[in-house]
Amino acid sequence: MFIRPISSALLACALLLAPCASASADQKRGPSTPEERQQALDYIQHFQADPLSPNVASEREWVIMWSIEVPDIHVNVCMLADLPKGDKKHGTTLFAGMMMAQIAYAIQHKGDPPDNNAEYLAGMQGMLNAYEKVIATNPKDHQPALDDLLQRRQAGTLADYVKDRAASSCSKK
Repeated sequence: MFIRPISSALLACALLLAPCASASADQKRGPSTPEERQQALDYIQHFQADPLSPNVASEREWVIMWSIEVPDIHVNVCMLADLPKGDKKHGTTLFAGMMMAQIAYAIQHKGDPPDNNAEYLAGMQGMLNAYEKVIATNPKDHQPALDDLLQRRQAGTLADYVKDRAASSCSKK
């Protein structure tokens, strides 16, 4: 009930990246630089502090586009929770919260052996942090599925939930 098809995730990502469409997908580039990684982390921190601010939109777009372009930062997209529908429900903001947290995890663990569950958990935490900011600003935007995940986090069972959902839904075929 919490798992959305990957096509929904790709649609949300496309919506996030639409303003960046002018960047050419044909261009090949080298690995990320330490300065770029630091810039990305700074932008991610700005986003996480206030995901609803219009001032972070261009930074968010830069981070996501940059992470797609560089060959050495990899993020696995797997939706483990239903995102709210409709403009007023902030689904794109929550998806961005997940992506930004996963990108931060990938940067901070560059060179480490892959740990998809830890990356997915970081993404879930990022989405829940963005959700908390959304409902603090817009209390009517509570979503039962996301409230359940907040309760799991508070109870200390979110990591197990993520691991179980990822095992059944995100495994590479």
